[in-house]
Amino acid sequence: MTAPRIFDSRALALHRRRAARLDGDRFLAREAQENIGTRLAATNRRFEKVLRLELDENEIVQAEDGAFDLVVSVLALHAVNDLPGVLRQVHDKLKPDGLFLCALFGGETLRELREAFAAAEIETTGGVTPRVAPFADIRDLGGLLQRAGFALPVADVERTTVRYRDFGRLVRDLRAHGEINALAERSRKPLARATLAALLARYRPVIATFDVVYLTGWAPHESQQKPLRPGSAKARLAAALGTVERPAGEKTGK
Repeated sequence: MTAPRIFDSRALALHRRRAARLDGDRFLAREAQENIGTRLAATNRRFEKVLRLELDENEIVQAEDGAFDLVVSVLALHAVNDLPGVLRQVHDKLKPDGLFLCALFGGETLRELREAFAAAEIETTGGVTPRVAPFADIRDLGGLLQRAGFALPVADVERTTVRYRDFGRLVRDLRAHGEINALAERSRKPLARATLAALLARYRPVIATFDVVYLTGWAPHESQQKPLRPGSAKARLAAALGTVERPAGEKTGK
């Protein structure tokens, strides 16, 4: 079964090549890289052969099967058409007991921009065109790890909320990260002046949410800890911790 074509892979690659040439502040990529480093340090393992995940426009992982101790991806997998298939490829590249660590946008990312665009287009054109990509829910992403065959799968999210001085600064940051609209069904026409005016009138203050989901999974190995049978736990984890925490961050003044 062929995955639906949600993203234009060629346009996405073009946006990311342009972003690499820009002198922009890729603060989200930098934070994601640092957070992956923190997670790696917590494993207390030394990884000899590491693959920094890159895909061609056909979403093929060009690397040898069963060859890597560690595969890492930083903000690259939220805009692929066949994420289950890519995760399965990653699984196959790992040695037994090899680790996959991934950071990708998910959840409520750019919710405010999506809503403002929709309201502005309905007001000025009577319809909505695809402007902001859909992002997967953390529970769905965790389930995809399991489907791909990873052992001990973990998915967690860190939220960054950015308050911008104006809309142009948000656009600048999105360009710097290569996150300009690459949806396959996007409109090729320039944004109408009336729609832009309506957007700017509605999108105040300019606030942008970025949810970065971190995925961790291991290639199965007999030495790994086995999960308990359902219902065998003696106490709830939440009761033991005494709280439920959702990491969050806020930035202002960009």
